[in-house]
Amino acid sequence: MIRKNLHWLVAGMMACNLAIMTPGSALAGNKGKDGDDSKTDTPIKHVVVIFQENVSFDHYFGTYPNAEPNLDKSVYFHAKSGTPTVNGLNVGLLTRNPNSVQPFRLDRSQNHTCDMDHDYMPEQQAVDAGLMDKFVEFAGTACTDANEVSLSKGIVMGYYDGNTVTGLWNYAQYFAMSDNSYGTTFGPSTPGALNLVSGQTHGVDPAVSKNNTADDVAADSDIGDPDPAYDDCSGSDVIGMVSTNKNIGDLLTQKGISWGWFQGGFKPTGTDPVSGKAVCNASTPRLDGVQVHAYSPHHEPFQYYKSTSNPKHLAPTSVAMIGYTDQANHQYDLSDFWNAAFSGNLPAVTFLKANRAQDGHANNSTPLDEQVFIVDTLNKLQSLQEWKEIAVIISWDDSDGWYDHQMGPIVNQSATPADALSAPGACGTGANPLGGFQGRCGYGPRLPLQIVSPWAKKNFVDGTLTDQSSILRFIEDNWDLGRIGGGSFDAIAGPLDNMFDFHHRRNEKVFLDTLTGQVVATESE
Repeated sequence: MIRKNLHWLVAGMMACNLAIMTPGSALAGNKGKDGDDSKTDTPIKHVVVIFQENVSFDHYFGTYPNAEPNLDKSVYFHAKSGTPTVNGLNVGLLTRNPNSVQPFRLDRSQNHTCDMDHDYMPEQQAVDAGLMDKFVEFAGTACTDANEVSLSKGIVMGYYDGNTVTGLWNYAQYFAMSDNSYGTTFGPSTPGALNLVSGQTHGVDPAVSKNNTADDVAADSDIGDPDPAYDDCSGSDVIGMVSTNKNIGDLLTQKGISWGWFQGGFKPTGTDPVSGKAVCNASTPRLDGVQVHAYSPHHEPFQYYKSTSNPKHLAPTSVAMIGYTDQANHQYDLSDFWNAAFSGNLPAVTFLKANRAQDGHANNSTPLDEQVFIVDTLNKLQSLQEWKEIAVIISWDDSDGWYDHQMGPIVNQSATPADALSAPGACGTGANPLGGFQGRCGYGPRLPLQIVSPWAKKNFVDGTLTDQSSILRFIEDNWDLGRIGGGSFDAIAGPLDNMFDFHHRRNEKVFLDTLTGQVVATESE
């Protein structure tokens, strides 16, 4: 009873502190200046997409809901009775795996690992025509971790469980997750980010693209990680998308719905005196104290489109204009999101991108740093007045090449020199129903997908086939925006609806500890 009362006390203190910080959050409405944000097809009036980096489903959830003790026994995850299982790593896959290294558990103390090879071609080669047995040879990367420990290519077979990625497993206990969701195409961060906002990686504009290689572009489709052409903070290797290509931001703006992309480190640190370009040199610390460059241009998908870009990283003209069209053009620093949310100006559609130290990307981030960002974000969101109408979608851009035993269905095939799934130069042999564009073979690797919302089903695992463009389709349908068109994957994307129960809103809130991921308090309205 004492512990229960303590949990309630902590939750109350947290809610009170946030209320002091957020006097405007009690304002009703949030009606758009040009449209009406509240006219939706579901009870969801605010979608918040937390878009993280480089995780396969098995890498985080392969043994869900069963977790082994950590060496220091610091964190304990205990699954609720009746928790559903997932399509994960069964005994056969753990002990008789066809790969040259067997899957193995990474302890919480091994939270810092290296970046694997997750390019378009190596990911297909690792799948090996569906045998799923060449991850070590094509996706593994030998390297040295933060503790100067040498890691062989077999590290690619490592996975975490609920005693490291504790926060995500606890959210799965109280809300909904999918075990059948995939990257829209094969490849690294940029294709994943573009697919999230447009379902389309084809249409690279040669007029603004520079210094591209065969690892960047195949058949006028992006397959690599070049920076966006419409961003002062980009490097020399850049691409931009043709002006006829549209993204979800274009559709939202056209209908007058408030929206924004908010990314860590977007706020410039200065201006280059020679070129006049914005400079993005901010850094933030990891939990181990290492300073990490905060902003990554190729993680910002809207900067690839001239129509939705903010090349000089201009700040919004006021907090009231966040989410609407001014000089910032819907592209913001992460701090701008909380300025808006705490003043009662939460946009209808929000994309959140962490500082690189907290985005979960192996090498520059860790699962524990990622947990701090996700849990802190959700603790704050649950204390807003608008929480009753919010759906938070936690998703990832690509698998980083980490082993996953489940191959996705190939719904769009491709034949370019960069393809290698079924044979050299081939990812399948036939159907390419989405405009006939090459260099977009998919679906790619299986990725985690979670929904945290008062409208999400509780302790639920969804088996509906979805991909990154399913998030795009949910937003399109909720605000009646129509489709992107032009061969976008949104035309065939599976729905997220089965993860929700739109007939019953739950009053339960779940607050977690940012460092341990364990439940601090549950609260009912």
